[in-house]
Amino acid sequence: MKMTVEVDCTPAEARAFLGLPDVSDLNERLIKEMQTRMEANMAMASPDELVKAWTTFGMGAQEQFRKLMTAAAEGAMSGGARPK
Repeated sequence: MKMTVEVDCTPAEARAFLGLPDVSDLNERLIKEMQTRMEANMAMASPDELVKAWTTFGMGAQEQFRKLMTAAAEGAMSGGARPK
């Protein structure tokens, strides 16, 4: 025998019915904290700041990136064959 039960309720009603705790206040505080941190770090997303951060790694990181791209291009040109 197969039965299907459809319950039409809000998430808050479902949590209360199942005896789960109400975490809406905690959720609101968490969202506010995340918004505060995002706003504080928005300056880091500006192109000028990103370039400054990337260039602080120096030429070593640029050389490693160039080698990575060269290896990827060579692999694509050779048909992606894996070395044995």
